[in-house]
Amino acid sequence: MNVNQLKNLIEAALLAYGQPLNMDQLRGLFDEVDRPETATVLEALEALARECADRPIELIEVASGWRLQVRGEYAAPLSRLWQERPGRYSRALLETLALIAYRQPITRGEIENVRGVQVNPNIVRTMTERGWIRVVGHREVPGHPELLGTTREFLDYFGLKSLDELPSLAALKDMDDVGIRLEFADTAQAAVADLPAANDAEATV
Repeated sequence: MNVNQLKNLIEAALLAYGQPLNMDQLRGLFDEVDRPETATVLEALEALARECADRPIELIEVASGWRLQVRGEYAAPLSRLWQERPGRYSRALLETLALIAYRQPITRGEIENVRGVQVNPNIVRTMTERGWIRVVGHREVPGHPELLGTTREFLDYFGLKSLDELPSLAALKDMDDVGIRLEFADTAQAAVADLPAANDAEATV
């Protein structure tokens, strides 16, 4: 199978599966004797990405692999296909999620110290049910509070390959429509500096 045929098969697989496919899954489409090398699959993926450049869909790489998705500029008109409007997340949920993403692993108490209010259990439950966060350990202090971190599903949902791709804290503060309030003062840069290490930990992906 040449690169062009492989590109077409990958596109068909991504459209049929509807979720990201990683390298092992893409190579697993073939019997072992016919399985293409990783470099060949990457070449086909690059060809597919170039082909999508002038199309309303794009190929992106997220934490779980590669996926095809509709380009952002078509989101508004396409949303009219669904009569039920998607729910909007509260300011409190977005602030809590941002704190977990940027300062993980973090306890509820530490979140409350930054936000100045108690964490609503429903917020944590909603993010857990969506698969965005999970308990990654316990802080070695009295009471052993749970440490919260983000998941691979969180990265996939927001179209990220890793935590390194999170926008800067300064950019988030300018996003009034999202309503994220991150008042980290002098600890903000330290939080960003810790991201690569946190991204390498099993608990954060």
